[in-house]
Amino acid sequence: MPATPAWPPRSLARLYVDPPLSAGIAVGLDAAQANYLGNVLRLKAGGEVLLFDGVSGEWLARVVEAGKRRMILAVVEPTRAQEAVPNLTLAFAPVKKGRVDWLVEKAVELGVARLEPVITRRTIVDKLNLERMRAHIVEAAEQCGRTALATIAEPVKLDAFLKAFDAGRTLYFADENGGEPAATAFQPGPATILTGPEGGFTPEEAEAIRALPNAKAISLGPRILRAETAALAAVTTYMALAGDWR
Repeated sequence: MPATPAWPPRSLARLYVDPPLSAGIAVGLDAAQANYLGNVLRLKAGGEVLLFDGVSGEWLARVVEAGKRRMILAVVEPTRAQEAVPNLTLAFAPVKKGRVDWLVEKAVELGVARLEPVITRRTIVDKLNLERMRAHIVEAAEQCGRTALATIAEPVKLDAFLKAFDAGRTLYFADENGGEPAATAFQPGPATILTGPEGGFTPEEAEAIRALPNAKAISLGPRILRAETAALAAVTTYMALAGDWR
């Protein structure tokens, strides 16, 4: 059946796979994916799923071999083109595990292209499980219909982050001491949003950020926001004003 807006049905399971996808190829699933489709969803030979590889859109695939720990899919046809995403990076000071997992998941749902953990003086988290965070990125993309997969960088200290910052990008700095209202600050173009930790940036850090030629301090309103709330509020506002919600 040719792909139409109503086919394949949106109720089909979606999985991210590593091999580049194209019509006619066979894709072997890992044990966890095979267990999910075979033992949880009870798919057998002939069952259908949606696949994406992060670069070539979404594809309809059909189960051709099903076992307890092994499953082979045949890629049938494309169902959706690769999404175009704004060139937006979220640079954030890590917060506690459960909250940072939530932050990563929601940032991916909102359309962020890249995540960069930035260690500041008041950051209370000194270790990050990047593999866990990558798993959350994949899971969020699978569940919310994304065809692009956000990337995540190794954690970096704030001074190194500022020293290496790309002069071709705008750095929107969520400054709790004030700045241009977010509702008017964001403009189209390559951008990075930088948000701080619980307790905010130190005065010295804020001064160093403001000294960057392409930095722009922004205000997220009159209320005090938790670190993860501030990050997602900024991303949401950017998407509405300068991203792909317009």
